[in-house]
This record gives sequence, structure tokens and C-alpha cells, in this order.
Amino acid sequence: MLVLPSLVYLLCAATSCACMALLMRGYMRNRTRLLLWSMLCFVGLAFNNLLLFTDLVLLPEVDLQWPRHISALASVAVLIYGFIWEAD
Repeated sequence: MLVLPSLVYLLCAATSCACMALLMRGYMRNRTRLLLWSMLCFVGLAFNNLLLFTDLVLLPEVDLQWPRHISALASVAVLIYGFIWEAD
């Protein structure tokens, strides 16, 4: 039964999109660059969650493990770069 895991994967993607939207709204109001970097991280994390749903539910015969790992790494790398950039 793949109904519950599918729901969890989609809820994780929706949560990431909601965080992205809230961070974007905060960035548009305050123009704080750290909010921009955080928003870009959550864009990647939302994409990562959609890849997870696609990999495990929609196309289980296709292995999307490497694209998922690369998108997660890129998302976290953007956030770390933003932290370092704003520390200067």
C-alpha cells in the first residue's frame, strides 16, 4: 500500500513550498539577503522532495537517487554559501 508514503512525500514537498513562499514574502518586505539564500535553499529542497515522490511512487523502475542527492547537496551548499557570504 503506497497511499500513506505517497501522502507523506507530497506533504513534505508542500511544506517545503510553503517555507519557500514565506521566505520569499519576508525577503520582498525586508530585502535581507539571508532570507534570499534560505528561500533558494528551500526551492532546491522542494525540488528534492518532488524528485523523491517521482522516484519512489511515480517511476519506481527508474533510479533517481543521484539527482536527488545532487539537488539536496546543491540546496544545502547554497545555504552554506549564503551563511558565509553574509558573515563577511
